[in-house]
Amino acid sequence: MTFGRVTGFIIAFAAGLMLAPIADAETLKVRVGVIPVIGASPLFVAEREGWLREAGLDLSVVTFESGPNIIQGAAGGGIDLYVAGIAPLAVGRRKGVDFRVVTASAIDENVLVAGAKLHSYFKSGVTPAAAFKQFHAETGRPAKIATQPPGSVPAANLQYWLREAVHVDAADVQIVPIGIDATQQAILANAVDVATVREPTLTIIQQRNPDIALIASGEELFPGQPGTVVAVYGPFLDQHPQAVQAIVNGIVRAIDELQKTPDRAVPHIEAALSKGIVDQATIRKSLSSPAVHFAADPQSIVESTKALLAYQVKLGAVAEAPSIEGLFDRRFYEKAVSTEKTVND
Repeated sequence: MTFGRVTGFIIAFAAGLMLAPIADAETLKVRVGVIPVIGASPLFVAEREGWLREAGLDLSVVTFESGPNIIQGAAGGGIDLYVAGIAPLAVGRRKGVDFRVVTASAIDENVLVAGAKLHSYFKSGVTPAAAFKQFHAETGRPAKIATQPPGSVPAANLQYWLREAVHVDAADVQIVPIGIDATQQAILANAVDVATVREPTLTIIQQRNPDIALIASGEELFPGQPGTVVAVYGPFLDQHPQAVQAIVNGIVRAIDELQKTPDRAVPHIEAALSKGIVDQATIRKSLSSPAVHFAADPQSIVESTKALLAYQVKLGAVAEAPSIEGLFDRRFYEKAVSTEKTVND
């Protein structure tokens, strides 16, 4: 895309946002539940660039440790916008918590890292299963692996890798279900040997301890791994479709910015995620991480979502795979990207 086309694309988006004011109030409060990871960055960029405010939206953001926790908070109608993994959404819909995915945000986010002690067993020609078994035999204990609670996407990804991809003996590992912040602290303190992490945690822990190494990528953990999505509470979507369109427009525009001019987005992400705890250089490095792949098209994760939900049944997280009928609402994304197609044509 030429500079002129990019400029036209951005101008058209801005015009689209201004042409979709919220009719029933000067500003519309949007209650957001989000997991504070780099995969959620497009929403933060859209908000802090002012694009959502221009559309009459006022975001009230609450952070959670996992998708299932957001669903619990949303059960009473306290969340309008969900920004986290997709599996809890499908399970929640079966329980009457109606959220609809309007855009993806990132894919292949969850990766697996190991501390120096365990990583020393991952030598050339040694399979992961053999490495875990040798660690168990020599230390007298199974390797401790930190991940998010059962029912979450990271937990399912981890189990898929262990059981289906590399066939690790269950006796050689001990799963420790904890939150994101606790996982970071645990791997740095050597309280666990392995952890599923996302950015910016991956960059942070490797900066603090360079001996922590990546042992499985997102695609290796679960093929086509669906990551962070943006979903809207059904009643909110039905009552405020213009607001939803403005949100999706903003996210699509933000992903374009993150891919083309990431330096511009860094201050927004740092302000939203780190609250001054993590510097901008760390945030910028995390955007170039192998664990960061921004993607907006919800259609791109439909099949992998089906596979993930089916695998949740095998894990015993749910009795039967939730239907994805009605889970995806792609019309807002299609409208958002149609502007780009018009400009290119």
